[in-house]
Amino acid sequence: MGVIVMPIFEYICQECRHEFETLVFGRDKAKCPRCQSKKLSPQLSVFAMSAKGSAAKSAPTNACGSCGDPRDPGACSLGDLD
Repeated sequence: MGVIVMPIFEYICQECRHEFETLVFGRDKAKCPRCQSKKLSPQLSVFAMSAKGSAAKSAPTNACGSCGDPRDPGACSLGDLD
């Protein structure tokens, strides 16, 4: 079974304060989708995975990509910690 890791990066634009997430491949640089600025502050992020094969069919489709929490992606966010 092959596993593909998709690098999801979260940013806050230093120019317009827009918060967004994006996929960044290779040497590409992220830019704000609202104002096109490349002055960004990276944020802590989780990752997404895609698995090929029969295991992918049985995996929960809405589970958190970081910990597997079945409540949805991001349900285990750092804001929930004591």
